[in-house]
Amino acid sequence: MLYILDTANLQQIKRAFDLYPMSGVTTNPTIISKENRNFLDILKGIREIIGEDKMLHVQAVSLKAEDIVKEAEYLKDTIGGNIYIKVPVIPEGIKAMKILKKKGIKITATAVFTAQQALMAAIAGAEFVAPYVNRIDNITGNGVGVVAQIVELFEIHQIDAKVLAASFKNVQQVHEVILAGAHSVTVNAEIMDGLLKHPLTDWSVDQFVVDWEGVYGKGKYTCDVK
Repeated sequence: MLYILDTANLQQIKRAFDLYPMSGVTTNPTIISKENRNFLDILKGIREIIGEDKMLHVQAVSLKAEDIVKEAEYLKDTIGGNIYIKVPVIPEGIKAMKILKKKGIKITATAVFTAQQALMAAIAGAEFVAPYVNRIDNITGNGVGVVAQIVELFEIHQIDAKVLAASFKNVQQVHEVILAGAHSVTVNAEIMDGLLKHPLTDWSVDQFVVDWEGVYGKGKYTCDVK
């Protein structure tokens, strides 16, 4: 199971990678544009924080296969490290995936809304496919169900690609796609924090502190008690 942070905010990335077992960062044109500064500076800043080995998913914005390939080669050479190029599951995107696969450039298929889109992308060469869970729900679909179908198709046809579930509005959706067999999830900083939150956990920790300090003193830790 891989936890990936869906943001281009450097402070959020620093915090998450300091606290949690993160495997990488995903971005998209919308997320990047929210930072309102130089595109390459943002990506280089992310790479500096997460290191060379962690995954960084960056989207090509071209709509023609040849241009997507050019962007992918440029991003790989300029940003470096463990980079995945996000390519939408449109016909020109599938064509680009086939070319990128031959060139050894890693691919994340994005804007996935059906299991058949995911299957075709995986066969074309995508290592990850990213179904948009909440957006599927918002068009009266079943986002978790689509994730489950993709997982099943990959198992039936012995495909090595992984499901990178995306687009969440709450922790429950994340929990359900993990139960459905998603190999990885990409979530914003708020949901990443929410995966650990529970009021009884906070209450229990507070009670431990009160009971301990009542006997051993405030600010005393196990290593201070002789």
